[in-house]
Amino acid sequence: MNASFQRLMAEATRLTQSGDLQAATAAIQAALGQHGEPANDPGEVFDVQAREIQPLPALPPLAGAHSPGVAPAGDTVAEPVAPIPSTQPSEPSPPALQPEGRFITGRHTDAAATRDYKLFIPPGYRGQPLPLVVMLHGCTQHPDDFAAGTGMNRLAMAQECFVLYPAQSQKANPQRCWSWFKHSHQRRGRGEPALLAGMTRAVMAQYAIDPRRVYVAGLSAGGAMAAILGQTYPELFAAVGVHSGLPAGAAQDLPSALAAMKSGAASTAAGRAPPTIVFHGDQDHTVHSINGEQAVAASAGAAAFERERARSRNGRHYTRRVYRGADGQVVAEHWLVHGAGHAWSGGHAGGSYTDAGGPDASAEMLRFFQQHPLPPAA
Repeated sequence: MNASFQRLMAEATRLTQSGDLQAATAAIQAALGQHGEPANDPGEVFDVQAREIQPLPALPPLAGAHSPGVAPAGDTVAEPVAPIPSTQPSEPSPPALQPEGRFITGRHTDAAATRDYKLFIPPGYRGQPLPLVVMLHGCTQHPDDFAAGTGMNRLAMAQECFVLYPAQSQKANPQRCWSWFKHSHQRRGRGEPALLAGMTRAVMAQYAIDPRRVYVAGLSAGGAMAAILGQTYPELFAAVGVHSGLPAGAAQDLPSALAAMKSGAASTAAGRAPPTIVFHGDQDHTVHSINGEQAVAASAGAAAFERERARSRNGRHYTRRVYRGADGQVVAEHWLVHGAGHAWSGGHAGGSYTDAGGPDASAEMLRFFQQHPLPPAA
């Protein structure tokens, strides 16, 4: 990238922010023209640049909102009905040259429901197979907020992976919680697990995703749903990240969900969970940290573990346990962050429910995921 291109793109950003859209479009066209890119329609060029150079600001937590763990009593699931499956990304693939990657909007529809999503496309993508991380937000959150708080896009840009952020709708749940606590959303082939697995597969069909390196992680309600997806679709998700969440099958309805959040509940899901990394604060008064222990147990079972206690460079102490199977391979990790509450460890203030003092959960999850691809197909 030459200095002239960088100067023109910086000028385009400044002009966009000042509201001079015509001049911004001209600067963008000039920059792309220097790199041999076709001259797009001015409206199309500005639309792309406005979305990618100026991401939507994160919304603060709703006034009086509940935690990102569970919806208040009386919530309902009323999902729009659509006749055929489809996924509609807002922009075509392969992407044009974008130094910082792209963060696009899309919508996925299956036979029972529709959900919006955001998708981060790393700048180095040129059609080669890359990993995909599915990130599930907590209650009251949304994809832009979650992306800003976790900083996952920045890491994905450096490590070249896609990041998919499904968005729960307020029509399905007034607080935008994933329905981890309802028995109708805990099984393969139905409810939100089927919808999210279908969305993941549709993105894999649209882009060159490495099928052995697809992962899912989430916070609170999103962490609980990530655990469910790992249990119900182990051939799709190679590993799972659960942050401040609960094990799959910890509850069947709202009363049992509140009980599990207060005092824990073992997983009732059948079979062993995929390799799982868990983060939880020991001062979490929304989802008790015992749930992190139980989420690890669903993956590690009785595996032996090594323990270390250390202090993050951001200030908080933590205890890390690494579980190994009989073959010596790591099957699970548990990070207990001392003094932390119900928040993403090592997160950024630009998003809600973050704790900058803890170890970087996003970086550690990506490291763990890289170590756990699915085995080669027979």
